[in-house]
Amino acid sequence: METMEYNIQSNDAGQRIDKVLASFDDDWSRSQIQSWIKDGSVKVNGETVKTNYKVSEGDEVVITVPEPEELDAVPEPMDLDIYYEDQDVIVVNKPRGMVVHPAPGHPGGTLVNGLLYHCKDLSGINGVLRPGIVHRIDMDTSGLLMVAKNDMAHEKLVKQLQEKTVTRKYVAIVHGVIPHDVGTIDAPLGRDPKDRQRMTVVDNGRHAVTHFKVLERFTDYTFVECILETGRTHQIRVHMKYIGYPLAGDPKYGPRKTLDIDGQALHAQVLGFIHPRTEEYLEFKAPMPEELTRLLEFLRKSN
Repeated sequence: METMEYNIQSNDAGQRIDKVLASFDDDWSRSQIQSWIKDGSVKVNGETVKTNYKVSEGDEVVITVPEPEELDAVPEPMDLDIYYEDQDVIVVNKPRGMVVHPAPGHPGGTLVNGLLYHCKDLSGINGVLRPGIVHRIDMDTSGLLMVAKNDMAHEKLVKQLQEKTVTRKYVAIVHGVIPHDVGTIDAPLGRDPKDRQRMTVVDNGRHAVTHFKVLERFTDYTFVECILETGRTHQIRVHMKYIGYPLAGDPKYGPRKTLDIDGQALHAQVLGFIHPRTEEYLEFKAPMPEELTRLLEFLRKSN
């Protein structure tokens, strides 16, 4: 079991404890938190509480998280779009709508379930629920991911991410017409104090840098390439909204009136890294999914 401690800050005071705790980790659902509270795995100031308990500033919350069951990540046969594979690394093109690893609410049908069936040997650094997972992309973002098949590869790939030497280029359709051809967004990201399910630009957030280049302009939209220097949660989605050009179709950060697409119009198109064993630079490019291609054709005809 894992024990975690939190001190409630002023911006969370007065909210239900299940809502506050669910915002602390993307993999915790509110229903999961509620079950932990009911079975006594959550204590506030040393005492058990009810799910409707409203937290106060300074409350000390201790969560004893039960060990995840291995059944949460069982092998499942699925048709994976694999771009590269050897004894150390797999590069896979994740489709839109697929979750990367099991979590409450998504126990199966994830990329990890398919990878476990496909190769049966993934690095164990991130535990039974995230074997081999070095980095993630959102459920409704398509594109390329690198996955480690052993701990040596995992450690070296993570180091490259930390040292910002991995090439990660995305393409996206955003609202509005960006007037300048290139730009850099350097703005720290953290939890939105008003809504902990969202990320936002905050002064004390984690360093985050996104470079962008305009590929094509339309009447009310722009097709852009975004290059990640860092890889924070929802980074491109939040950064583009921050400068006034939110992603089309984004249910969390974009406007309600948008293009006909289920989820953000974002695709991880190019992935490049140094192979952890051979030290050779490898780079891969995945074509845009049909939905994005269809939207671009629509915009060109409407221009």
